[in-house]
Amino acid sequence: MTHPQLKSVQCVSPVGLHKMAYKEWGDPQNPNVLVCVHGLSRVSDDFDVLARGLCDTYRVVCPDVVGRGRSDWLRDPRFYVVPQYVSDMVTLLARLNAETVDWFGTSMGGLIGMGLCAMQGNPVRKLLLNDVGAAVNPVAIARIADYIGKPVKFASFDEAAHYIRAISATFGPHTDEEWRKLAADVLRQDQDGQWILHYDAGLAVPIKSNTPEGMQRDASLLAATYDAITCKTLVVRGAESDLLTVDVAKDMTQRGPKAQLVEVPGVGHAPTFVHEEQIAIARQFFLG
Repeated sequence: MTHPQLKSVQCVSPVGLHKMAYKEWGDPQNPNVLVCVHGLSRVSDDFDVLARGLCDTYRVVCPDVVGRGRSDWLRDPRFYVVPQYVSDMVTLLARLNAETVDWFGTSMGGLIGMGLCAMQGNPVRKLLLNDVGAAVNPVAIARIADYIGKPVKFASFDEAAHYIRAISATFGPHTDEEWRKLAADVLRQDQDGQWILHYDAGLAVPIKSNTPEGMQRDASLLAATYDAITCKTLVVRGAESDLLTVDVAKDMTQRGPKAQLVEVPGVGHAPTFVHEEQIAIARQFFLG
């Protein structure tokens, strides 16, 4: 199936129910499942090219994490945190009814995958961490948080697309057509015809309200989470990434699951996996 089915699953947070949308590629009865989860301000559509390339082997499932894309927004933005996202993914996995899954996580999607893989009895067979790991550079987090909470509006699509291209420059070289899709995936028109971002600006609330003590606690928890992972793991690092430093990436090959490491030249945070040479990295790791 070269076109995805759009589906949703009902999840729960401490303040009520919400719908999480997802795209499903390939045979819905295929027991070989690959779950692909996007970064902080991105959406499931990021994986269209990758999913199309792998759906002859996998049932590829790409959720819009709550607060983004086609999914609902949370009533309380304080719950835009990894434990809530992990809970939602457990609900999704129950819906998929797969005994095992492979996991591709970009940035935040990788943190969600790590949280799941650190739990005893989890169903993940292989884990690909795309430009994220056992520690994240707080300078990069501050850079991302700076733009994610801004409620920006644009009079035209071209103006909005130019903005997306500017804040996403670290994705590395792309064609004009590829940039246009990367922009279109996270933009929509409001009722006044203005172009706005396809996510809840409240995503920034937990990041901006964190304290130095909280950040230290989160860093210790993240390191322990990585060390608890036992499945086969690959770390893909943008060679110019400011989020996953080279020292952290190399350290990840020596501890916890002792990940393999591949660097993508000419790219920062994070590789988009829309180009064949990047897709080949994922194909080699998952299918060998």
